This record gives sequence, structure tokens and C-alpha cells, in this order.
Amino acid sequence: MKVKDVMIRDITAVFADQKVEDVIRICAKHLFTGLPVVDDEMRVIGFISESDIISGAVPSYYSMLQSASFIPDTNQFKRNLDRIKEKPISEFMTKPRIVKENDSAIYAADLLIRNGWRAMSVVDEEGKLTGIVTRMRLLWSMLEEER
Repeated sequence: MKVKDVMIRDITAVFADQKVEDVIRICAKHLFTGLPVVDDEMRVIGFISESDIISGAVPSYYSMLQSASFIPDTNQFKRNLDRIKEKPISEFMTKPRIVKENDSAIYAADLLIRNGWRAMSVVDEEGKLTGIVTRMRLLWSMLEEER
């Protein structure tokens, strides 16, 4: 089974200059955990996830902690989120998470699991966005293939 057989073709993507607040609204409305970031030609240039935004809104020492309960002021996260909401997502996005349409679904599953990602972009040979593949979509596709 190829990635093109399991990918979600009805996709949403964002541009690097879009605001953090816009991305949060899009993700919340559509129940996405992250989105591909594309240029004007729909080439994937990055990925923005809920984790990237959360990391941008918590103190720098947060990654060393085991629990959010160690943040001294519970309003600190909200204040920091309010501080970054107008910034472009280019400040928080990570390198592109991509797989090609003709790669195997098992290869995509391995990338998602090994890297702890929930989703990644699917691109054609020119690097243009054609879809997205998620862990859940892969699981569902595997079950459907059995039937």
C-alpha cells in the first residue's frame, strides 16, 4: 500500500506569515493537531503543530519538567500565548515533515511513530503538497485493507 492510497486529499495548509492566532483557530475548528506550511507555489516549507505553539508559549525551562503543575503562575501560559498570538508562525514552525506519494504506507507509519508525530505532509515529485497522512488515517486504512 502506498501513501497516496491512504492520504487525506482534502487538506488545509497555511503560509509562514500567518499569525499564530489564525493557526490556532483553523486547527481548533477542524480538529487538526498541526498543519503543513507552504510557499506561494504550494511547496512544503515547514510544519506547525500544537506542540510547537505550546512550546512557544511556555517558559524555556518547561521541556525539562515532567508536569505543567511546576509552572509557578497558572496565568503565565495565557499571558505568553497572548504575547505570541500576533507573531508569524514562521517563528515557531519546524522543518518540513514530509513523505512522498509513492512511498510505502509502512514507511510513513515508521516516520510518524519514530518521530512522535501525529501528522505529516505528503508531496509529489516537485515537493508540492498533495495531501496529509495521520497516524489515525494509517490505522483506519490498515483495518479497511483487511476487509
